[in-house]
Amino acid sequence: MRVLHVVTLISEDGAYGGPARVAVNQAEALVQRGHDVTVIAAGRGSLPVSAGVHFRLFTPVWLVPRSGYAGLAAPGMLRWILKHGREFDVVHVHLARDLVTLPAARLCRALGVRVVTQTHGMIDPSGKLLAGPLDVLLTKPVLRTAAAVFHLTSREREDLIGVAGQSMPLVLLTNGVPVLPERRKGDHLEVLFLARLHPRKRADLFVDMAEIIVRENDSAVFALVGPDEGSGAEIERRTVSYPHIRWEGAIAPSSTADRMRDAAVYVLPSMDEPYPMSVLEAMAVGLPVVVSDTCGLAPAVGRIGCGIVVPTGDLAALVAAVRRLLQDSTVRDDMGSRGRTAARTQFGTAAVAEILELHYEGEERDVG
Repeated sequence: MRVLHVVTLISEDGAYGGPARVAVNQAEALVQRGHDVTVIAAGRGSLPVSAGVHFRLFTPVWLVPRSGYAGLAAPGMLRWILKHGREFDVVHVHLARDLVTLPAARLCRALGVRVVTQTHGMIDPSGKLLAGPLDVLLTKPVLRTAAAVFHLTSREREDLIGVAGQSMPLVLLTNGVPVLPERRKGDHLEVLFLARLHPRKRADLFVDMAEIIVRENDSAVFALVGPDEGSGAEIERRTVSYPHIRWEGAIAPSSTADRMRDAAVYVLPSMDEPYPMSVLEAMAVGLPVVVSDTCGLAPAVGRIGCGIVVPTGDLAALVAAVRRLLQDSTVRDDMGSRGRTAARTQFGTAAVAEILELHYEGEERDVG
């Protein structure tokens, strides 16, 4: 099949986070199964390096100032779709409430091309001023006419129903992670936060925890890696006087897994995180993970025993969890091993690609 993936933004610093990473992972897995896959997005700079996947980036334009990604558009993408859209058997839109993916999905349907959507927890009932008109004009028609609407969790399913009603072909689809090289074993005790520095990610809570532990364990270091999305100035100010706590800035999405291999523990204390790819990547390289109980992967982490789940925003619990992992190498290794096995057997991209093929080819069924 010829498959087109549409995602809002692809950039060298990985600023758009998980949805862009998911799109590339899925594209790579589909190429390995013999499909011809193109990924298009707003973006500038170098194209991602990915064997067999074609990429096209279009100049981003902010039509609504100070609105974040919601006001982002890519007019060149729409012109490209008009010219090339009918060349594809299916279009997989990583849908957000924005002016890149919604118009792209609507245009593909107008061209008569089969469209499936995946919302990554980004579309839910909203009281924002522009959300209502946008939902009437674009969001609801796109969701209701899609051949499949992929969702990650039961909460996301309910959110989608709250936006567009029951008349959607909802399909449960987990995120997938490729097989990755194992972490580098050694005595280096690094605790890693690798995510966008957005207030929801709670980098500030990570630093709160680090400040407590470095006072009692001078062999541990704490690293924050990711682009600034609102919390960078505060994190930089707070870490400048701590040689054992540092913010390294953004790195390319293709480098995140290799950066994780230098760590001993991965921590993501974010609030209401739908289904973080960074946690799956950490599991895939064999790191024990610490996540909040509002993380979509928290039930799996607890069930598999590949990390520790703490109450959201609870500093004492976060400190206790990281302290335990730093103090016991056996626990770290055991949890890391269980996570690595689960990433391969339960969250692999090959299994995700098989599900995608079914719905790309028209075998719709509600399994969510």
